[in-house]
Amino acid sequence: MEVVRGTKTINEIAQKNSVHPTQVSQWKKDLLHNVGSLFEGKRGPKPVNAQNDPDRLYAKIGQLNMELDWLNTRTGH
Repeated sequence: MEVVRGTKTINEIAQKNSVHPTQVSQWKKDLLHNVGSLFEGKRGPKPVNAQNDPDRLYAKIGQLNMELDWLNTRTGH
């Protein structure tokens, strides 16, 4: 971002990051070329489908196993 802002020269940034100035120039070119796509699509956490939430499903399995064990001890199985 420093190279885009113009706060440091390409040579300063290259030296600071131990890369060749050509690499910094390429990063800048790539960033400026792709800046429009940075905000395409949806960002953030994906909505959780309550029916497929693994933690909820494991909790339900545990509950059902406990109920089954309880029923088995009550009926003598």
